Amino acid sequence: MKNFLGYRCSLCGAEYGPDEVTYTCPKDSGNLDVILDTVRIIREKKPLTNERSLWRYLPLLPVSDPASFGMGTPFRSAGYTPIYRCTGLAEELGLKQLWIKDESRNPSASFKDRASAVVIARAREIGAEIVVTASTGNAGAAQACLAAAVGQKAVILSPHKAPPAKIAQLIVFHATVILVEGSYDQAVELSEQAAAEFGWYCRNSGYNPFTAEGKKTASFEIWEAIRNREIKIDSPLSLFVSVGDGNIISGLHKGFKDLKDLGWLTNIPRLFGVQAQGSAAIARAFSAGKETISPVRADTLADSISVNMPADGVRAMRAARQTGGAYITVRDEQILSAIADLGRAGIFAEPAGAAAYAGLVKAVQDGEIDEGDPVLVLNTGSGLKDIRAARQSVPEAPVIEPTLSALKSYIVKKL
Repeated sequence: MKNFLGYRCSLCGAEYGPDEVTYTCPKDSGNLDVILDTVRIIREKKPLTNERSLWRYLPLLPVSDPASFGMGTPFRSAGYTPIYRCTGLAEELGLKQLWIKDESRNPSASFKDRASAVVIARAREIGAEIVVTASTGNAGAAQACLAAAVGQKAVILSPHKAPPAKIAQLIVFHATVILVEGSYDQAVELSEQAAAEFGWYCRNSGYNPFTAEGKKTASFEIWEAIRNREIKIDSPLSLFVSVGDGNIISGLHKGFKDLKDLGWLTNIPRLFGVQAQGSAAIARAFSAGKETISPVRADTLADSISVNMPADGVRAMRAARQTGGAYITVRDEQILSAIADLGRAGIFAEPAGAAAYAGLVKAVQDGEIDEGDPVLVLNTGSGLKDIRAARQSVPEAPVIEPTLSALKSYIVKKL
């Protein structure tokens, strides 16, 4: 924690010490950016650790080494997810270079494990007895999974209409799960009220500054892949990511900016945010050239990015605008088609993860991405999170009689 100097408000620029604030700016409720002591990091030349997880980047994180949590736990294995080169999909799109980073390989099968790991480490540092969050499933599952691994008490407030597979994860990990008769945004408001009332530590994305610090570790992994020539590029990378409350794309942006401040990165990738057409508050503001975001009434099958009022919208817009990227909206049927497309490459994505690929398809069609542009798409979660959507994306399997003649008859027609 010695490299953690404090916070800076993303709206007014006010700065605070590490112990002065906990969540958002007291002046204007702006999201807080963690300030690292980059001068000290550069001077000490402290190498990255040898861990094959996000804890490899401990010198660049604002928390102490959670070594007491044990190397063999799921907590210590979040991050360090694979990057696949997808030549077949690239050819279909007319691209020369396409990679998919598959975050479904995290302990609870989503990108959200990154944020939960760092938040739980912070909770232990400040002596928080209970960590609470609102979630449509993935953030809650991440918190419940990693909290269980280290004996941290967790409370999850989730909309009662969240996918059953995600609710099952929460319960199996033995968190205290409470289903809310309302929207995700209402669950968020209730969780923050509960944190204030009961003294719980709130993990909510954007609201808690440490969530972006966990999510930025994916940027570090992409940077290392480029540096080590696992991703071979001669021009800036274009990175496509699905966007709900905005915290993933703002976290990625923060990570690349940290690397640039350290002098370790010259060109920040172009960041493309992809929103479902039925939940596009940030995309609408971006298209209008504004930083003021108006709420929408979210309606999309991609529950993980279904948000009425994004908690981290301003930083999410800046991530695209400041890197030469853009915002793209996709329809639910395009998301379903993307699930099937990714399946042909051996990647099983939930709707939110597939939305990023659907956004790439649209960007290629609209001429925003050229043939020679190197592209990386972030799959944020496993398709096992939402089996109903997965089954909607592909035809039903046939049912035949258990005879060779019936099998032959089908094969002749099909193959």
